[in-house]
Amino acid sequence: MKKIFLLTGIILIIAAGLGLLKWQLMTSEQATPKGQQRVVHIYNYGSYIDPALLTKFTQQTGYQVSYETYDSNESMMVKLQQGGSNYDLVFPSEPFVTKLAQDQLLAPLDHHKIHGLSHLDPLLLNQKFDPHNHYSLPYFWGTTGIMYNDQYFSKDDVATWQKLWAPKMKDQVMVIDAPRESMGMGLQALGYSENDANPAHIAAARQKLAALAPNVKAILNDEIRPYVNAGEANVSVAYSGVADYAHSLNPHIDYVIPKDGGSVWTDNMAIPKNAKNQAGAYAFINFLLDPKKCGPKRCLCGLFKSKLSS
Repeated sequence: MKKIFLLTGIILIIAAGLGLLKWQLMTSEQATPKGQQRVVHIYNYGSYIDPALLTKFTQQTGYQVSYETYDSNESMMVKLQQGGSNYDLVFPSEPFVTKLAQDQLLAPLDHHKIHGLSHLDPLLLNQKFDPHNHYSLPYFWGTTGIMYNDQYFSKDDVATWQKLWAPKMKDQVMVIDAPRESMGMGLQALGYSENDANPAHIAAARQKLAALAPNVKAILNDEIRPYVNAGEANVSVAYSGVADYAHSLNPHIDYVIPKDGGSVWTDNMAIPKNAKNQAGAYAFINFLLDPKKCGPKRCLCGLFKSKLSS
């Protein structure tokens, strides 16, 4: 969780709390093929789509949408592992695509049923976590870095991960509640790769993170942005989209990718193996991939022929 993606142009609606949020969109059914399920069950991160798009999808296709949200990849994965869920489309981050596929919890994608792949940036396709996009397609992408208030700290104060351990940062740092991002920060602060699998290096990173405790104000997910905007904390590990949205509300909020390393991530669309309405899932994927239907600034923001920014 995590993270967006460059969210410029997306209308973000903050979910009510971190738990499950669910609503039904009921409109015309005339466009739904006979004999198929009329409801598409979608499980996504909170604050990750404009609800107006769900209404528009229903109006255009006749499929109703049952939409639930989660606050972490881990909670989504547990739900699928437990079985009994009826989700037709989920949005795992890249390492969780691999895990879900290894556990045989995802259905292979039929690319013949998908339209609009040409709108996706090739940079984000055919990645190691899912070669040839066998199980997933990118939904949002972005970077992980440091968000800060320039009224209290300079860009040099947050130029590297290591500087988060400085005494001046005491009780000032918000950390994302995401194990991979936290461990990556610890590894990179020590000069290692975020993907380092050496047990000794991982143990050293764990100790490094423990030493950050005096500087940590809180460990949160979606609440980080309002805390920083309110001045409750002035530095935060953050996803680029969260920082972009925070900056739109407060121009003193800035964002950097640390010199000792950052990460590029994607959250992805995938169909669970036990999905009851694959036709509806493909319809939703195609809707998001079509800028003419949902609008290029409101669908996969950051995916349409975009470039990395720092």
